[in-house]
Amino acid sequence: MKRLLATAVIATLTLTAAGTANAGHRTDTKTLQRHADALLAQGAPGVLVEVDTPRGDVRVRSGYGDVDRRTPVPWQARFRIGSYTKTFVAATVLQLVGEGRLSLEDTVERWLPGVVSGNGNDGAKITVRQLLQHTSGLHNYVGSMPELFLEKEFPNVRTRTYRPEQLVALAMRQQPDFRPGERWNYSNTGYVLAGMVIERVTGHTWQHEVRERIVEPLGLRDTSLPGTSPWLPKPHATAYERFPEKGLEADPNDPRWGRAIDVTHYNPSWGGAAGDMISTTEDGNRFLKALLGGEVLRPAQLAEMTKTVAAPALDPAWPGARYGLGIMWVPSSCGGYWSHGGDIPGFKTRNGVTPDGARSVVVSINTDSMVARPGAPTPTKDVTADLVDHALCGLK
Repeated sequence: MKRLLATAVIATLTLTAAGTANAGHRTDTKTLQRHADALLAQGAPGVLVEVDTPRGDVRVRSGYGDVDRRTPVPWQARFRIGSYTKTFVAATVLQLVGEGRLSLEDTVERWLPGVVSGNGNDGAKITVRQLLQHTSGLHNYVGSMPELFLEKEFPNVRTRTYRPEQLVALAMRQQPDFRPGERWNYSNTGYVLAGMVIERVTGHTWQHEVRERIVEPLGLRDTSLPGTSPWLPKPHATAYERFPEKGLEADPNDPRWGRAIDVTHYNPSWGGAAGDMISTTEDGNRFLKALLGGEVLRPAQLAEMTKTVAAPALDPAWPGARYGLGIMWVPSSCGGYWSHGGDIPGFKTRNGVTPDGARSVVVSINTDSMVARPGAPTPTKDVTADLVDHALCGLK
């Protein structure tokens, strides 16, 4: 596969009507393409990038969407966005807050009595804000699902449906990582609970509310909430996954990765409100720009969303990053940007949007288990950091 990837470099520039009107404007696609190509050496089968600027959209791609057929990632490819789902869910909760239907300071116990309890877990001491902010201290249930990270086990569970209550119950078997509000630690459990709160407040599933409040009003035609459906709508790239031989117990310095296998289709219910959505680069950009541009939330709620706390666990990938409510602030060469990526078997999503919502970028890679080629430079931060920085700061 690596030999095939080494020969694949495909690029294009696409201008919207606004960009066509500014035909004399030059965009540095060569540098953007170089950043996309560099991801192949880091283990990306294929890469799709779309930058949305006031003067037009810029798109590049590299590598293969299907390695065996040697075909590129489709320009309109649908892909699983993983934890980028959290931004949609947080925005939905904040809309409900703006309507006075709940408060960020409400406890989990108020809306979900008895759900967060046992082994030192206490929903009466955790607020909705802390769920969205990753300061609840709740253990991340994904760490209790080794079947998702072993090649021999994954085929047995790829069509299995997990209910939100089951996922939360996995976390309740563990003691909290810390007292609520004491520290920051990424936990999918908080967002599964946020989805359950949305359902309790509205009487509808979180998927219904996200669709009615965000997806449809913004015209995100290629964004979907699959629930328990294992299918990825066409067109799409093949999603590849390389499993470490020892799953979650693998040594990060010597994980002993297995072969790349096709994981395009699987039931994403184990991700739930923490990560089961599907979208495109175009829709992903549209949402980011609308969110920071004030189209999704009232000013008071957008201010709450962008009120950040220190998140030192993010420093290795995004030095100096801080976390708000379903979105993080990342320092950049031109000040900083808002972002929320996502990793889920078969796909890695990265993105960013300027504070004024004028410029955004979405990156899709058709694997989240990138194994660098021998001799490739070792990244000192997230593998897409330079690409995103250039998209938001270097493209004029």
